[in-house]
Amino acid sequence: MDDVAATATGIYNQILDIIGGIEPRIAGAIRSELTDQRGSLKLIASENYASLPVLLTMGTWLSDKYAEGTIGHRFYAGCQNVDTVESVAAEHARELFGAEYAYAQPHSGIDANLVAYWSILAHRVEGPELERLGAKTVNDLSEEDWEILRREFAAQRVMGMSLDVGGHLTHGFRPNISGKMFHQRSYGTDPTTELIDYDKLRADAKEFKPLILVAGYSAYPRRVNFAKMREIADEVGATLFVDMAHFAGLVAGKVFTGEENPVPYADVVATTTHKSLRGPRGGLVLATKEYAPSVDRGCPMVLGGPLSHVMAAKAIALAEARTSAFQTYAQAVADNAKTLADGLLKRGVRLVTGGTDNHLVLLDVRDFGLTGRQAESALLDSGIVTNRNSVPNDPNGAWYTTGVRIGTPALTTRGFGAAEFDKVAELITGVLKNTTPAMTAAGAPGKAKYLLGEGVADRTKAEASEMLDAHPLYPGLDLS
Repeated sequence: MDDVAATATGIYNQILDIIGGIEPRIAGAIRSELTDQRGSLKLIASENYASLPVLLTMGTWLSDKYAEGTIGHRFYAGCQNVDTVESVAAEHARELFGAEYAYAQPHSGIDANLVAYWSILAHRVEGPELERLGAKTVNDLSEEDWEILRREFAAQRVMGMSLDVGGHLTHGFRPNISGKMFHQRSYGTDPTTELIDYDKLRADAKEFKPLILVAGYSAYPRRVNFAKMREIADEVGATLFVDMAHFAGLVAGKVFTGEENPVPYADVVATTTHKSLRGPRGGLVLATKEYAPSVDRGCPMVLGGPLSHVMAAKAIALAEARTSAFQTYAQAVADNAKTLADGLLKRGVRLVTGGTDNHLVLLDVRDFGLTGRQAESALLDSGIVTNRNSVPNDPNGAWYTTGVRIGTPALTTRGFGAAEFDKVAELITGVLKNTTPAMTAAGAPGKAKYLLGEGVADRTKAEASEMLDAHPLYPGLDLS
């Protein structure tokens, strides 16, 4: 990789000179972003660092090609190279996850989830509904038939994890399109343990009878038993859809196996290709053969022209994820999260569910007298990049929040291990203990502004720099 970095140094410096000749502010922002990422403790659970080969793959003329349609069946001529790219990406995805079918076109995680939802609806229409209406294909349906289907399928039900206990906004959150497409009900967690209560979930599903049961999370620090989710879905006649955007890397790296691996149990699985999978920003859908024909029509059903340059980068990242080195990395992500959680717990920080067994940790900062927004900002001032997040029954709502979500994928990519993550826990705790809310004009503690103890930010940055310097980002890449 040293040879790759040396070659990339020349490439990137020339590229940035070209960009700067047209718009120097953009070239400056690109250089500054690398500097900022190199100089901070990146703990956002949904972020990572893609490899240089992945990054370089995106900056190609594949970006210039329109390729609506599917492999071998495009609506534009001259797509033979895009067919190759998409075929290779899908092949790596199928082999990596053990899936019957893979669809590499979604531009993002939300796009992947929309493809999943509409594919499930389309599959239901094209199966028993066609037979009931006496049609062989959707082309045989009359306008009256379509009116019947629109009336019946515009009122379907989805059931997903509540946003405030760790679900994602695409799991039926009302302001999101998923909450507008469906009649929605959320399932929560046990108020004492903050863990999924499968018995309660089963009872709620039997009462609500959703068409789609959504499993997966964005801020739930525990693993999910997908065998139980499958049982519940089958009992109520629901399609099981899993959003594994956050933990796809742990599935790919064989950290989540057996009943914790969603692929053998779900009808449809969607994911991002960045986060713990360490690829480019994009989406991916996996499905059983039964659902494959519906998913394969993601474009034009939901998507526009696929981003061919990003699909190529997905293929590179998925190939990287099929190595033993990636499995070692994925296990380290989980081990480091446990170390980070233990380090925070022993320093008196309350964690939602009392710890973690995946890649993320959710801090409850109310014992420090802070909102999540204040904590996030004070940590950023100190060179620690996190994101505020709701906790169960959050008294501050989704904007100010009471929690801070952190994760280990990015710093594990840089080579951080147990000693460094225990030190990170110490630095986080030190900042939070030395942060106080600023008072409002009415004399009450505010929710946004804060006071950080004198010298805390500088001391924290200095101690963080020692670890960061020992584990450089893209070592050998010099853009000075």
